[in-house]
Amino acid sequence: MSDKVKMTAMNYEANRRKASNPIKIMDLSLRDGHQSLFATRGRTEDMIPVAEMMDEVGFWAIETWGGATFDTMHRFLNEDPWERLRTLKRYIKKTPFSMLLRAQNLVGYRNYADDLAYAFVDRAAENGMDVFRTFDALNDYRNFETVVKQIKKSGKHFQGCICYTLTEPRLGGEVYNLDYFVNKAKDLESMGADSVCVKDMAGLMAPYDAYPLIKALKKAVKIPIHLHSHFTSGMSPMTHLKAIEAGVDIIDTCMTPYAYRTSHAAVEPLVMALLGTNRDTGFDIKKLAEINEIFEKQILPKYKHLLDTSKVSIIDINVLLHQTPGGMLSNLVNQLREMDALDKIDEVYKELPRVRKELGQIPLVTPTSQIVGVQTVNNVLHDTPDERYKMITGQVKDLCYGLYGKTAVPIDKELQKKALKGYPRGEEPITSRPAEVLEPELEKAKEEIGDLAVDIDDQILYAIFPVTGKKFLEWKYGKTEAPDSVKPISLEQVAARDALVKKALAGELIEKPDAPEKTEAVRSFNVYVDEEFFQVDVDPVGGAPVIATPQVAVAPAAPVAPKAAAPVAKAAPAAASAPAPAASADGTVLAAPMPGMVVRFEKKVGDTVKQGDTILILEAMKMENALVAPCDGTINAVNFAVGDSVVKGATLAVIG
Repeated sequence: MSDKVKMTAMNYEANRRKASNPIKIMDLSLRDGHQSLFATRGRTEDMIPVAEMMDEVGFWAIETWGGATFDTMHRFLNEDPWERLRTLKRYIKKTPFSMLLRAQNLVGYRNYADDLAYAFVDRAAENGMDVFRTFDALNDYRNFETVVKQIKKSGKHFQGCICYTLTEPRLGGEVYNLDYFVNKAKDLESMGADSVCVKDMAGLMAPYDAYPLIKALKKAVKIPIHLHSHFTSGMSPMTHLKAIEAGVDIIDTCMTPYAYRTSHAAVEPLVMALLGTNRDTGFDIKKLAEINEIFEKQILPKYKHLLDTSKVSIIDINVLLHQTPGGMLSNLVNQLREMDALDKIDEVYKELPRVRKELGQIPLVTPTSQIVGVQTVNNVLHDTPDERYKMITGQVKDLCYGLYGKTAVPIDKELQKKALKGYPRGEEPITSRPAEVLEPELEKAKEEIGDLAVDIDDQILYAIFPVTGKKFLEWKYGKTEAPDSVKPISLEQVAARDALVKKALAGELIEKPDAPEKTEAVRSFNVYVDEEFFQVDVDPVGGAPVIATPQVAVAPAAPVAPKAAAPVAKAAPAAASAPAPAASADGTVLAAPMPGMVVRFEKKVGDTVKQGDTILILEAMKMENALVAPCDGTINAVNFAVGDSVVKGATLAVIG
């Protein structure tokens, strides 16, 4: 900052009057910012350099946890989620911490039993959480009952959310209208909410809908109103200003490097826009600039390879047409790309509103966004002209049974009947609070994980994420070595990578005369740098290649434990295991219809199966798919173990 600019800023600060009703700001950079922009890959070590400075800004709260952080940290970053809370609390001592709690879903993708819900909230509070922003994907507040009791018992702030969604371009219609949102706010206040948050996860709220909505909410309830609106459509800065005019109490923003695109509006323009008004934030713009400089120069370079640079525009006007939140949209694109079906994206957009309507016109927010999105992809890729919903995910079946709660409108009866055919809990949906039919989970989890979990926090992590949680605990306590793909990178490594890319673009990469001969393990990869395309041969050293040609018709006669795969690159979260080597036994192959992770086997080698029997459960995009026997017979081979990642087309099992 130049001396002249500093002097101007100092002169203004000296004459700056205190606002009569300053707008409060919650910063989302350390959670929703990096979740929205680079898949929640922000590491704790990259939050520490700015933590104390952010504590001095004057934020109402800083969002540090919840949402996808708990999952991503242990699965892809080899970090203990609980430790992040404790670490940041040592640096941020004045500003309250906020988390995004998925009500009875906690930080997972299904409703968990009451005992686990109580324990999770209790430990989150003990580890340093202050504000529990609580939402339910269906706005079914029966799913709040358990967690709210523990939030209140812990003496913490309960912020109740209303998920903002529409069935039309603007507020109104028969389902999601002004009365709907006002009544939900009243329900939250009666439950003891300390504040109400309108959670606009897709950036759908228009400025001239925000004004009457906030006015109505302020009139209906006495507790503060908080607005959370993503930037995706480009409307949120305008929406913020109209909400502020209407009297909203708290606004969510991000620091500029973590703002815009599918994230949130930046705080700095809002600070300047409100200078001298009765809603002036009171923030020091110089402090914000200093924090941004650290983000830009010391932190963001480590993550730029994860940013989506395929689009020039920073807004996605299509979100107003298909109402797909940014995170859900990137998941759909990645899923289709992994399945070599990205050309089907327009069909997915066309099918998505149809699936959403048939599933009860549910809001699109975690986990319902994944439920609708993955089922839509399944329909596009697997349905035939004479049959829809040929591959129904386990989560859609749970939704149809009532395990997520009550939908805004009834689920399509024919779909519900098909989804619940043979459903283990019964073919008649429930109408009770979902957790009432769930058996206690925590004690069972403690028995399963045993001594690998050294404390209650480890046990809770395993209970919520049994497959990936166990793998993380093995890394944490040195039982197995964590792969390179989950290790952090330094600025020096970033500089070396950038220099290599620069040489490649300049045509300066030449083959060394003493380079070793290529082996049979060499594999070719397509590499795209900006608009430049390179084909690179990779020859793994000291181990089998990560990617191998999937077998189609032959597999071993006995189970084969797959070898640990070497990581593809630093940016890859986890390497997909190659199919096990072929043996001499013939049979009918059960192949992976999509990339995913094996989460459970229903059958084992030697079991007799009938066509249609479930052999295993494959997780794809965090949703579970039951893979069934293509014929009658006996299972001759199973090629993978629970926790293994597989490529599309991999031979999972052979039936003889």
